[in-house]
Amino acid sequence: MPSSDPNAHEEVKPQRLHLVFGGELKSLDSHEFRDPARLDIVGLFPDYASAEKAWRAKAQQTVDSAQTRYYVVHLHRLIEPDLAPPTRTA
Repeated sequence: MPSSDPNAHEEVKPQRLHLVFGGELKSLDSHEFRDPARLDIVGLFPDYASAEKAWRAKAQQTVDSAQTRYYVVHLHRLIEPDLAPPTRTA
């Protein structure tokens, strides 16, 4: 019997959580934030592609602020450090 689920034939990708956050740095030579209480937590994302899209959008919004930086953190690597990192395809 065929499934009525429209997503039934899609490839199931493993969930690899990513965090996107940023804020103002103390200096351009450091990764230390001026005020960690004021960090901008953009969100958690299920894969690198969606995290990178959010990161690019925030980075573009703050392009005029040289000391503001946004980062993508590979949470899945912290949760399961023994997993090999996925290979990137262009």
